[in-house]
Amino acid sequence: MDRASLLSLIDGLRSGAVSHEDAVRRVERETFEELGFAKLDHQRARRTGFPEVVLAEGKSDGQLADICRAHLSAQAETAASHAVPSPSTRPRLLVTRLAPERHEPLARALGPQAAGSRYNPTARTLACGLDGAKAEGLVAVVCAGTSDLPVAEEAAETARLMDCRVEVIADVGVAGLHRLVAQLERIRQARVVVVCAGMEGALPSVVGGLVRVPVIAVPTSVGYGSGAGGVAALLTMLNSCAAGITVVNIDNGFGAGFAAALINRPPAP
Repeated sequence: MDRASLLSLIDGLRSGAVSHEDAVRRVERETFEELGFAKLDHQRARRTGFPEVVLAEGKSDGQLADICRAHLSAQAETAASHAVPSPSTRPRLLVTRLAPERHEPLARALGPQAAGSRYNPTARTLACGLDGAKAEGLVAVVCAGTSDLPVAEEAAETARLMDCRVEVIADVGVAGLHRLVAQLERIRQARVVVVCAGMEGALPSVVGGLVRVPVIAVPTSVGYGSGAGGVAALLTMLNSCAAGITVVNIDNGFGAGFAAALINRPPAP
């Protein structure tokens, strides 16, 4: 927001032409931090309950470090402004698709800001702020095979950082249904189930017919031949005959974990 816009907003508040609610909306819509190569949305946590997530792919090491540093600094300032700190105001950062060889250089660049962070090499995620998570409710993350674990773990790390209790249940694909049946009691304890599968992508339909909670299906690019990089699984899931299934994009573990956390979130007081 430029100086003229800010002064106009202040004058509007003084005269009563602009309500407090309208002023808050305008500031939230227009305020961001300009880094030249990136515009950081520091208001996102206030609007949605979770700060902006950083995709590592396509960014240089310097750009990535500057973005992460700025996000953590802004959140630390916000947390310090609260008289009574709460889990919702703790600094949090999620970096996705972070290759293993980039993790240590990023941690060194962040220095003390990276204290307590956790790198998940399977998910390729860096999470800061997990220590303050409340771990409420339960999200079950189910995957058909071990090869689907990178996507499943990305979903799990996202939901954990969003204050969910998470259980990952791996290698229970439809080629051996007895393995899934053996885990049903665990799965049925969840408020929402994320199901990751490649190949023909049939597992979400099976799970959807066995639980009474929302199922988020994640097609993975695992497989070969006519699997077409996850397209076959995506089409199967979109055409599922089981009710209550929502489908995200191929390999989008983050999107599934985020949606699951929103469903799992308790109602606002």
